[in-house]
Amino acid sequence: MTWLRALMEVVRSGLTVEETRLEPLLALRTAVGVAVIVGPALWLASPAYAASAALGAYSAGAATFQRTWRPRKVIALGAGAGLALSTFVGYLAAGRLVTFLPLLAVWAFAAGMAWAAGSTAGIVAATTVGSMLVTITLPTSTGRALEHAGVIALGGVAQAMLILLFPIRRWGAHRDALADALAAVADHARRLRHDPTAAFDPEPLMTARDAAAVTPSQARTRPTVLHGPRGLAERILPVVAALADPDVGAPAEGAGRDRARELLGAAADVLDAAARSIRRGTPAEVPPASADVLRFDEEHEVLEGPARQAAERLVALLGEALEIAGSGSTRGRGSTRGSTPAPHGPAGARFLVRPTMFRLVPVVVRSVRREIRRESPVFRHAVRLAAVAVLGYLIATRLPLGHGYWAPIAAVMVMRPDFHRTYARAVARLAGTLAGVALATGVVRALGPDAHLFAVLAVVSAGLSYTLIRTGYAYSQCFTAAYVVFLLAMGGQAWEQTVLERVVLTLLGGVLAMLAYVVFPAWETPRLPSRLADWLTANGRYAAAVLRSHAEPTTEHRAEMRRAQLASRRARAAWHEGYDRARQEPVPPRGLTSREAEEAQEALKGFDRAAMLMESLVPRAGSPFAPEAERLAEALEADTAQAALDMREHRNPDWGRVEEALHEWPDAAVDRSRDIVRRGAELQKQALEDLATAVSRTPLERDIGSAREQRRARAAVVAEDDASAPAHRGG
Repeated sequence: MTWLRALMEVVRSGLTVEETRLEPLLALRTAVGVAVIVGPALWLASPAYAASAALGAYSAGAATFQRTWRPRKVIALGAGAGLALSTFVGYLAAGRLVTFLPLLAVWAFAAGMAWAAGSTAGIVAATTVGSMLVTITLPTSTGRALEHAGVIALGGVAQAMLILLFPIRRWGAHRDALADALAAVADHARRLRHDPTAAFDPEPLMTARDAAAVTPSQARTRPTVLHGPRGLAERILPVVAALADPDVGAPAEGAGRDRARELLGAAADVLDAAARSIRRGTPAEVPPASADVLRFDEEHEVLEGPARQAAERLVALLGEALEIAGSGSTRGRGSTRGSTPAPHGPAGARFLVRPTMFRLVPVVVRSVRREIRRESPVFRHAVRLAAVAVLGYLIATRLPLGHGYWAPIAAVMVMRPDFHRTYARAVARLAGTLAGVALATGVVRALGPDAHLFAVLAVVSAGLSYTLIRTGYAYSQCFTAAYVVFLLAMGGQAWEQTVLERVVLTLLGGVLAMLAYVVFPAWETPRLPSRLADWLTANGRYAAAVLRSHAEPTTEHRAEMRRAQLASRRARAAWHEGYDRARQEPVPPRGLTSREAEEAQEALKGFDRAAMLMESLVPRAGSPFAPEAERLAEALEADTAQAALDMREHRNPDWGRVEEALHEWPDAAVDRSRDIVRRGAELQKQALEDLATAVSRTPLERDIGSAREQRRARAAVVAEDDASAPAHRGG
């Protein structure tokens, strides 16, 4: 993608309205949290204290809207504590540049490295940098600085107390994650009716798994309905795929195919009913026609062999899903205390364990240590953040404008570890700031000086910002800018001192953030071959684990298969995230063109799907051994590992060991199950050959591949311009 097209896409993305469900009750509660702390501070103390209180309450409330599975009151308390600490420490060093600039650099670098712990931690940490920059101008002594820090922390406490006293849809995010997973499997079942080889995106299942991890205290209050359906969705997915596949399931045509389509449609209806029940807390209602389809008639059943086995297993699993959904359908009874006892040890753990806040510290430290390397996007983001914060502060303080801290604040708040989000947020922040400042300035000029009225308007603006926080950064930022203008007016700042300054300094901060990414980028495009190799390695281990479960069905091999499957999904998610970022970068392809990446992606999806089909047919423990599957597993794992190394070093992959293992497989299988495993292995072999075709190139092709891709991109741009020209001429 050229720079021009990348910037056009950035502008479009930054100003796009995202279709999402608004949550006005949550926004109202959070705005009340701002009001209950700003009002008393303004009445009992001064506008300066009210401004500090508003900063703590607003920022802590905004933190609770981030995507996280931890209790929101804990997030609010943590955000308030971080803001208070940054304010106090910043004031202690604010007397001289020689002390404040090193502190700002170190704090900004630490905030950037916080992305190693997740996006929520990174965003909250960035707000503490903004707090350090803006609130150090309010106190006049160390004692007052401590008081302001306490008032800011009190804002976080107020938000946490409101969350505790007025819970809104408790466990709602967890319910949505689980319902989305079931709905995704339902949608996949419907697509399999028309496309028996349709691929499945496991992201909803990965999200549901993240949501299912809880601390021991959360496990004691988790609703019963959240205990089991995620595992059922995991088990149903390969069964519906095996039933639909013409190679290992129902025949491609005839009565068997019609029966499979009926079962897949009924399964989709049942899963949708279960998803609605979990999401809304209402009884699960299945259409009578779908329930009739799921009844087996032993005499007239047309499915045979593995297809019938898959159908019977599917019906049993759907019954479990409805039973679990019904157990948690009582409205308002979502938290059954004591329903899940705390585990007595790792072996007895009945839920996915999430570390508590204190036990999370060493986990975060290890994550940060892994990212301290020059090629890490998180490390490069931290370096950019520290450099821009210091440079922006120095430039802004030298300009003949007041409130110079707006420039580094704007830069810090828009910067993200990747190119597209950084540039899109910079555009959105500038657009939102222009609209918000213009709107609020007109109101301030019309109403005149009135601290109490401006406090009310600030709270209203905060509520509107919370309401629109998930519809697009530009629209939320509009009311955030208005909120700041009203706070400054409440503190006695003349509107002439804030409008032009804030716009110019916001533009300066956005430009610095953009330039920082150009000077010290973390492009994803060069890393695509490595990410593809990681996905291939993980898929090879997963496929080998499935084959070993067929060779020797044991509990240990099943556990290994599950671990390998999760690792494969993480590698696939990392590939998709990197590929999506690379497509938006103005960087020529290096080592892997866009067409090759798409073809390789489809090949690995087919490889993963073949492993999933074989997983659905893994025999029970105690079944006869299949030694030929073990040999194939070793060959598959070795070849994929070597191919991953070859792809990183731009060599063509080879599948000699896999071909040899398949050649040694007996032509006439001992039983039908082994024959199905052989067919699944052949599907995997075909997928590997497709992968080799996608990434293999001659030396000449490797030299001219990037140039060919650039010519293709330029041709596409010219074609678009030619297509739009007649429309313009036609008027």
